[in-house]
Amino acid sequence: MKYVPMFVVFVPVLVLLLKSTTAYPQAGLKVGNSRARRQAKCPADQYEHGNLCCLNCKAGTYVKSPCSVDGERGQCEECDYDTYAKHDNGLKFCFKCTRCRPDQEIVSSCTHTEDTKCQCKPGRFCDPNQACEVCLKCSRCAEDEEKVRNCTSTTNTECKKIQNKSGSDPGITVVVVVVVLCVLAAITFAGIFFYKKRRKTGSRRNRSDRSKAEQEEVPLPMLVPVNGEESLRKCFEYFEELDVNYQKRFFRQLEISDNVIKSKENLPYEDRIHELLHIWVEKEGKGASLNDLLQALNTLNQRRTAETIHQKAVDSGHFLPLWGGDCVIVSN
Repeated sequence: MKYVPMFVVFVPVLVLLLKSTTAYPQAGLKVGNSRARRQAKCPADQYEHGNLCCLNCKAGTYVKSPCSVDGERGQCEECDYDTYAKHDNGLKFCFKCTRCRPDQEIVSSCTHTEDTKCQCKPGRFCDPNQACEVCLKCSRCAEDEEKVRNCTSTTNTECKKIQNKSGSDPGITVVVVVVVLCVLAAITFAGIFFYKKRRKTGSRRNRSDRSKAEQEEVPLPMLVPVNGEESLRKCFEYFEELDVNYQKRFFRQLEISDNVIKSKENLPYEDRIHELLHIWVEKEGKGASLNDLLQALNTLNQRRTAETIHQKAVDSGHFLPLWGGDCVIVSN
């Protein structure tokens, strides 16, 4: 028998195996575009799911179940109540809608595609360029200032010093100053004269009677509203002067229940004062009077606060003081 070398047999077999491997892909592998896409990231309008790229769900919906075919969209579900999705997405959930704080008001309600928009309530502001954890109370211009720009929900009030008018006569200013100085001098001399006279007269009185008379406080003049209940409500802001430690005792003095007082504790202090005063007016009806509020302050030994509010109510023109024997006619 003739001997045949082994390499003569195995070389042809090896060549056949290599040709078959090159000509046909292995089982389970895909070729073409889908294979190239799996090797690269999915496009901007698609999201990756395993080896597939699925089309994003539309704004206002989320992915209920992903796609099973490359390049197609899976099952999308509309966002639930109080949730939203502003843009096309590949998320399995929607975002929770924002809730406005007590010191804010709603500009536009939440929808499936837009979050709630909030802004500070009137009389308050918050700079959007800063941490906006609470709305600040708008500033008021001082007596020697004038308003340049009103307060908005995002900007505080702007004021500037009042400048003297260029056309004013300096001579008139000098005359006014001289007159004021003369009046002050006259008042000073009159005060000294009456003080000495009173001192001489007082030495003849009984000390105990004089001491008792000095301790008695002169009652505040009664106030008459210029425009009824509207005048009373316009004076509510003056009660922001009330010491926070006396706030509950003050409203108990007005016979507001503890439950009602407690229900307003989540509000900012100034808003709480206004809300409780409005409740008191509704309870009292036509009998609501600024004099009753001032009397309640006096009962709590808050005489100075009562005097301040009394003076502001008169200076603002909302009320007129009624002195003994006066007769005031107010047209509503």
